[in-house]
Order: sequence, then C-alpha cells, then structure tokens
Amino acid sequence: MLHFSKLKIFLIGVISLFFIFIASSNFFSLKSNLINKKLNLGLDLQGGSYLLLEIDNSPVIEQKLQNLSITIRNHFKEKNIRLKNIKLNDQVLSFNVDSKFKKILLEEFKAEDSTINPYYPRFKSHQLEVDEINDKISVRFSKQGLVELKTSSQDQALEIVRRRIDEIGTNEPNILKRGNDRILVELPGLDDPMRIKSLLGKTANLTFRFVTNNNDDSFGTDKLKFEENEEEVNVSKRIILSGDNLLDAQPRMNTETNETVVSFTLDRVGAKRFGKATSTGIGKRLAIVLDGKIISAPVIRDTIASGSGQISGGFTFQSATDLALLLRSGALPAPLNIIEERTVGPDLGQDSINAGMIALMIGFVLVVLFIFAKYRIFGLITNITLIINLFLLIGVLTIFEATLTLPGIAGIILTVGMAVDANVLIFERIKEELKNEKNNLIAFDSGYTKSRTAILDANITTLLAAIILFFMGSGPIKGFSLTLGIGIFTTLFSVYFIARLLTVIYVSKNKEKDGLI
Repeated sequence: MLHFSKLKIFLIGVISLFFIFIASSNFFSLKSNLINKKLNLGLDLQGGSYLLLEIDNSPVIEQKLQNLSITIRNHFKEKNIRLKNIKLNDQVLSFNVDSKFKKILLEEFKAEDSTINPYYPRFKSHQLEVDEINDKISVRFSKQGLVELKTSSQDQALEIVRRRIDEIGTNEPNILKRGNDRILVELPGLDDPMRIKSLLGKTANLTFRFVTNNNDDSFGTDKLKFEENEEEVNVSKRIILSGDNLLDAQPRMNTETNETVVSFTLDRVGAKRFGKATSTGIGKRLAIVLDGKIISAPVIRDTIASGSGQISGGFTFQSATDLALLLRSGALPAPLNIIEERTVGPDLGQDSINAGMIALMIGFVLVVLFIFAKYRIFGLITNITLIINLFLLIGVLTIFEATLTLPGIAGIILTVGMAVDANVLIFERIKEELKNEKNNLIAFDSGYTKSRTAILDANITTLLAAIILFFMGSGPIKGFSLTLGIGIFTTLFSVYFIARLLTVIYVSKNKEKDGLI
C-alpha cells in the first residue's frame, strides 16, 4: 500500500537535503569544515593544455641489446665458447663464432627453456630473432619482443609522468595510453604549460661519475659539457651512483653559501657505494650528470658516509624544486617527444560552459512545461522531483570530486529524460488502474507496483550499457557514462521515494476526489 513510516520519511528528507547542500557548494561559497569539495571542470569547460607525447624507444632497444651482448658473452664464456667481433648496429647485435660451436649456440637461443639470460627473464628466446650467415650470428628483437618492450616502456613512462604531474598539484589530470608508444596528457586549468613541457621533456637520468684528466681511464671516458656553460671535461664511463639509489630529494637553502641547493638521501646500497667512492676519491672531482649534462662537479674533501648530500649549480628556487621533483619521480625509461600540443583558452572554456548550460536549461524547461501541461498537479510533483534529482546527481559527483565535461552534461540531460520517462510510465499505468478501481489509494499503489518491472528493465539495461562504455571507452566517453550511470541511481531514488512520497501526501488528502490524474 501507499505508506511511508516516519523513519523512512526522515531518511528521505535527510538524504535529499544532504546532497542538495553538497551540490550547492558548487554555486555558492559555503564555508564548511565538514565538506570542502567541488565539482571539477574538464579541459573542454575551463580550458587548459592538451599534450600528446611519443616515446622514443630507440635508446631503450639499444640499451637492452647492449646489456644482452654482455650477458651472452659471459654466458658462453663459461661454456668455453668465444664470441668474436661483437657489434651493435641499427638495433641488430652481431658476432662471429667458430663453426663447431654454432649449432650449440643456436640451440641455446631457440630452446623453449632457454637459459641464455637467467638474470633478465624479459629476454626469453621467443622475444628474439636469430639469423645465421656463414659463421656470423645476428640477434634482434622479434615483433612480439618489440611490442612487449614498448608496452613495458609505456607503462613505466605513464607512471613516471603521472608522478611528475601529481607533484605539481594539477587538478584532475587525464593521463591515458594511446597505442603502444604514445601518452595523452590533458591538464584542465593549467596556467604554466611551459613548466610542464620542461618537466616531461627531461628523461632525468642522473649519474654520479668521476672527472678524469686524461683518456686512459680503464672504463673509457665521455666528453661532457656543463649545463651552465660550454666548458668540456672528460668524465669516466664508470657510474658510481645512479638515480635509482635516491630515496628522496628536496630543495633547500644553504645557509653557509646563501644559495639554493638540492639535498638528497640515498638508500642503503647507494650510501655504501657513495661512502666508498668518496673515501677513495678524496681530492677528485665528482661529476653529477643529468641527461648528459654536468650539473656540478665538486671536489671531494672528505668521506661522505651519511648517505646524504647536496647538489649545487646556481639554481633558482623554482629550478631546484623542479630538479628535486624529477629526481623523486624517477628517470623515464626513454625520451618523450611532444608531437601534438593544443591550448584551450578560458574564453573557449566559458563558451563551452554557456553552450552546455543553455542546452541543459532549454531541454529542462521544455520537459517541465510538457509534463505540467500533461499531468497538472502530478506534473508539478514530477518537476519538483526532477530538480531534486539534478541536485542529487551533482551532489554525488561533487563528493567524488569528479570532472565534468561536455559529454558529462549530455549524460545529465539524458538523465532528465529518463527520469521523466519513468514518471510517465507510472502515471499512464495509474490511469489504466483508475478505470477498473474506484479506490484512489489502491489504484495509485497498483500503478506504482505494476510499472516497476518495466522501469527497472529499462534502467538496468541502460546501466549495463553505461558500465561497458566506462570500462571500454576513454576520455569523453567515460565522462558521459559516469554521469549517466550515477543518474540512473538518483533517478530511481527520486522516482520511488521522493516523487512517491509527495504523491502519497496529495492522494491521501484527496482520496475521495474523482479525476485525480
């Protein structure tokens, strides 16, 4: 029967008022210690930056093959098989081997349980292609191996890009994969795109290496320039420490020299290596190299066994902050190139908001007028319910601090239509019941009960479609499916609790009246 207990009425009122209060925080400056959330606007509404990054996997492939060459040489050296003329050109590793050993070597490569590289399982035999011409063996990544390597590189780059952007504090960045070598970055409301581009354009490959005075270093040397000037020095290829050994990095002000520095803390292994290197290298210059450029090269005065130190290099506080951010987030596995960049200005964003709001208001007003003309007092109840339903939907989105986009506004408009559809089904069913039932209370109760199956079927199938769109789609599709999915739940709540409660109040007071609907 049409009956609501006092507890149910109380809960309906509390829930409705709570979400109306939450939704209102987006339109008015409500100071509340309990709730301090806002509905974020997407890139298409408030403006911002759009970047499409492409991962340059060539250095990664070269590095993997270079590491593989060392592993292969050591592996076969243990079997007394000597490899000659090991070369790496155009992503192909080649070497010569005596004819009598060629069969053994090829069997090692092509075996299902190949132990060619027991320390790096990613180099399994099916990831490599091996060709033989006379006594020359060529090794390259197979198509499957390249796909796996690119996917792994993309996953790692995606995580590091996310870390760097999150540390800046951008609201609701949208960071997505595109293919297997591209990353899409959308940054709503970004007011300093150059800084983001600078941060994402740096690989942040940090190494600590000794400066040498000659070319006789047993590990070989590189000629590197200082970042702040064109001075060139010879730097040993031997890496004392890398960025992988860093636990933390923070900008600091050195009170003794009154300059901005970056202080760093090393992990246990890094602290041990750093302590040993500084104890044996007193008097030498230790070059701190970032992406092939020397940041600074201080002279080691004493052993540093604490596992912490400072990087100086004439930094401003902003550049020191950015360097610390890069070091904390870790090095990218490969360089990132910006291949597409778009900036949506705030004027365009405001135009988009206005267009979406106008469309929403026109659709809403037309629906309100139609439903009122069709069902009179019950049309008024439906219209009140529609307004509350919108507040419920916006309130739920606000609690989760979701990002509202133009497709999301389209989902809200569709929610309004579905809410009206549910009420129309109920009222038309009530009309049919009133033809056979003189008791208004029984007719209205039957109308709600018998229309429930059709309404649930329609909303559940739509909900399933929204869930599929959310998990299978991306970007705008996700925004549309999210508002649509939440809108289905708020619609069912508003129809079967709020609208039904208001209907019960009116029908109970006019139960003897004919032609209620």
